[in-house]
Parts: sequence; C-alpha cells; structure tokens
Amino acid sequence: MTEYVLEFEKPIVELEKRIKGMKELSENESVELSEEIERLEEKVSKLRDEIFSKLTRWQRVHLARHPQRPYTRDYIERMTDTFFEIHGDRAFGDDPAIVGGIARIGGRKVVIIGQQKGRTTKQKLHRNFGMMHPEGYRKALRIMNLAAKFNRPIISLIDTPGAFPGIGAEERGQAAAIARNLLEMSQLPVPIVVAVIGEGASGGALGIGVGDRILMLENTWYSVISPEGCAAILWHDSTKAEQAAEALKLTAPDLLELGVIDKVVKEPNGGAHRNYDEAAKLLRESIEAELTELEKLSPEQLVDARIEKYTNMGFYEE
Repeated sequence: MTEYVLEFEKPIVELEKRIKGMKELSENESVELSEEIERLEEKVSKLRDEIFSKLTRWQRVHLARHPQRPYTRDYIERMTDTFFEIHGDRAFGDDPAIVGGIARIGGRKVVIIGQQKGRTTKQKLHRNFGMMHPEGYRKALRIMNLAAKFNRPIISLIDTPGAFPGIGAEERGQAAAIARNLLEMSQLPVPIVVAVIGEGASGGALGIGVGDRILMLENTWYSVISPEGCAAILWHDSTKAEQAAEALKLTAPDLLELGVIDKVVKEPNGGAHRNYDEAAKLLRESIEAELTELEKLSPEQLVDARIEKYTNMGFYEE
C-alpha cells in the first residue's frame, strides 16, 4: 500500500526517510552513523510531539479520515481472542457496512459491532464507505438483543461519515431503523461501551452509539453533521469546512469538556495509523476498565443510569 501523508505530517515523514536511508547505508556499507541517527531520531521525536500537541480541529478531522487508519476489523483482530461473525438482519439482507458478532476478550464473553470502511476501491464500494443501510441497523440490533439474552456486554465501534442517504434506504425505513436502535439501546439490560475510532457523523453514528460509557480515540470527531455539510448549509460553501470544524467543537477534548463523552483514549505517537497493535492495546485496556466498573451494577441500575446520562446532556428550559 502506498503511504499516504497528510500535509502537517510531511516534515516528520521526511526525517524518518532520512533515518531509514542512513540505517540502510550503515548496514550495507559498514559506515558508522549511529550518533547521527540517534540525533535525528531524537529530533523527529521532538518534532512529532510538537506538531501533534498543537493540532487544529480540522487537522484531527483529516487524521480521523486517514485512509491507513485502523478500521473495525483491524481492532477486532487485535483486541479479541476469538470472534464469530453474525450476518444478516433476518428481514432483508446483510449489510457489509457493519461487522458484528460474538467474541471473547481475555476471560470476558462479549458481543462487538462496528462500522467497517474499505481500503481499495472494490472494498469501499462493497462496504459502502462505512455508510449503513436500514438492514445494517437491524443487524446490529439483532446482535445486541442476542447480547441481552445471554447477558453479554456490548462493545460498539463507530466509524462512519453518516447513514446512507439513498432512496432505497429511505424506502426501507432508514429513519425508523435508527430510531428503533436509539430506543432499544437505551433499555438493554447489559453494559454498553461505545468507542469512536474514526468518524462519528450524525444519526449514522448515533444509531449504534447509545451506551453507558462513550469513549473517543484522541484523533477522531463526533458531531451532528460533517464540517463540509455544516459549511454548505451555513455559508453555501463547502470550502469553509475548516471554519465549520472550529465552530462545531467536534473533537474528543471538546466533547469531553461538554460532557458528551466520558473518556479520551490516547493514540500511539503520530496517530493510530502509525501503530495498529499499540492503538488496539490502548483501546482494549480502556474498554476492559470500563466494563469492569459497569459489571458491578445490576441491570436496573445500568438502565436507570444510562437514561439519566442522556437526560442530563445539553441545556434547555421548560
């Protein structure tokens, strides 16, 4: 796969290429360059820390969309010890935009669902760019009801630019499918941990996003609308997406401050796309810690706390 480099990553990547070249030269030609290599490695580490400590909201949006960022199946492969995928909604068909099934993480039996994007053109079309159809939401609910029946915690991974807006999806009840999931998820008597691993756009994300704990990876976004969509509506100009991203306050630190999410999960230095194994390890540890706390609560306490959590969000007057 060709390496994809964001504009603000270029200084880091250029230094890393220099280091790689010097290491190859040192090995192949027996040239002593260890001091120079060590100096450059220290420099690239400081540069990475400096750049990633000052990322704008728009830059984090780009990181969340990075084509080499780990997707749901990458996390499932690395976080679970066993995984048995479940297909179909038993009404219309199987939606490849969402993956879900029964899994084991350590000694804990869980169900895990998550939106799946593709990398190649063929995969992107097959997965519909991670945009779910109504049958996808119904498949997710089928799997979550299975979790409730067998008393298994639910892990939900969000990564979507939105629910699919096509005519066929509307004809098959897109809005009703999402609404049904919101209602059912609010009342499921098992722990639910939701993690935004990439993009979290609108009802497409919220349709599998109601939970007891909401986590976001460090370089992700979660909002009622994409920056481009917001800019197109407010200014009739999608090129003002960067300005919209700042106004929306859609990054993990923003939403933690607003009380919409419960925790920001650190990513490997340079972003999750730099180290899949480390990203999965950090996410797994955070999810397991949350589940350990939630499993202390009775089903009634879980549901009551979940409803109270969402009732208390936002500001309103009666």
